[in-house]
Amino acid sequence: MNTRNAIGILGLLLAFAIILPVTHAAERDQATKLTFNQSIQIPGRVLPAGTYWFILADSTSNRNIIHIFNSDRSMLYATVNTITAERLQSTDHSAITFAERDSTQPSAIVTWFYPGRTIGHEFVYSKSEEHELARARHQTVVTGD
Repeated sequence: MNTRNAIGILGLLLAFAIILPVTHAAERDQATKLTFNQSIQIPGRVLPAGTYWFILADSTSNRNIIHIFNSDRSMLYATVNTITAERLQSTDHSAITFAERDSTQPSAIVTWFYPGRTIGHEFVYSKSEEHELARARHQTVVTGD
């Protein structure tokens, strides 16, 4: 093998070494950029229409805390608790289930699944909201991310 080929192979190996940690980091924090064309409810508040980042908190002891940031991740809008949600089949894209209520109230996010996962996050609402959301019509949207 000549020196030129060896340098090329070494360069490729270094490129993979740099790219792989980024891929694993995104998988670990499940960072997902979501855009909503109308206001949506999350536990404790309503987010106006816009683009948000949903990111799993960096905690080894609790994998059920979600941070919600603005579109450039410069402002934390909310930190919400979730419980584990399960589904039978994964999808190649994020899947969000909304509870659709009457036209005077925004749809509420019920669950969020990261691409390729059958284990996701069910948002935890107050008992009264939980009962109301259970009676609402649920619709799951698979994103095009």
